Amino acid sequence: MREHGGNLDLAQQRFGGRAEDWIDLSTGINRVPYPVGEVSMRAWSALPSRAEIDALHQAARHAYRTSAPLVAMGGAQAAIQLLPQLAPPGRVHILAPTYNEYAGVLSAAGWDVEEVGEFDALAGADLAIVVNPNNPGGGRHSPKDLATLLPRVGRLVIDESFADAVPQLSLASEADRPGLLVLRSFGKFYGLAGLRLGFAIGSSTDIAKLAAASGPWPISGAAIAIGCRALRDEAWAEATCARLARDCVRLDAMAQSQGWRLVGGTPLFRLYQTPDALAAQEKLARGQIWSRIFAQEPTWLRLGLPGSEAEWSRFAEVLAR
Repeated sequence: MREHGGNLDLAQQRFGGRAEDWIDLSTGINRVPYPVGEVSMRAWSALPSRAEIDALHQAARHAYRTSAPLVAMGGAQAAIQLLPQLAPPGRVHILAPTYNEYAGVLSAAGWDVEEVGEFDALAGADLAIVVNPNNPGGGRHSPKDLATLLPRVGRLVIDESFADAVPQLSLASEADRPGLLVLRSFGKFYGLAGLRLGFAIGSSTDIAKLAAASGPWPISGAAIAIGCRALRDEAWAEATCARLARDCVRLDAMAQSQGWRLVGGTPLFRLYQTPDALAAQEKLARGQIWSRIFAQEPTWLRLGLPGSEAEWSRFAEVLAR
């Protein structure tokens, strides 16, 4: 497995403790998850029906403000795994540094992968990939700028896994344009990554290919039931966006007290420059708080946002040691 956040098993091996003892801030997953509520026994015991899957698709269109074709999948990662099936191998340009699964998946499928550091360098590729907002740096591109790139590439994939809290960045409403594919993650914003739910939004041709490759039951009945409920809960989404905005200010102030400088992030995670990220990670880990560091950038420390007040208090206590 490539390097990712959420590798709590590594933290346990090095510092001990049970998984439930740790506060895992190494991911960008909301630590105040959507209240799942009751899930019917039928959702667990019966195969999902076509009508139930269609209802989930309608809920996703409502949440993402789009009328474009879409398909539910086992997280955005499931769509990434199937990208090579949309076209024969060619040249792919990935705006980097970013989520590392794209390069690995496409390279293994025979694509000529080039990671580029400038937006304009994406032009001319058979496939261009932009994570917006980016992970881990949080860089953002306006829908207008992204749309201007579309005629200059064969296909444009926009990964909007962290866009729920900044919906003004989304191109989902235009995803039915030929050559545009938008990926959305359910688990991050709704704090239910273990549910394994995400969506691909795009042209009817691309969505039909992805749906066929995914098989007849790509998601569980429980994912459908919870997804339908959450995606239509506008009040919860609005309150969560407001809370995340406040919590970012709170976390940034605490990090600044340690001499860490904010260099990027989204409403779901923050990226700080530190004198020594490994030392900072180990300090937090001794208090059983896990963070993410990067081998290629030894000063970078990425933190998700604590959830409950108990987590915030423990985080402050560990920082003060």
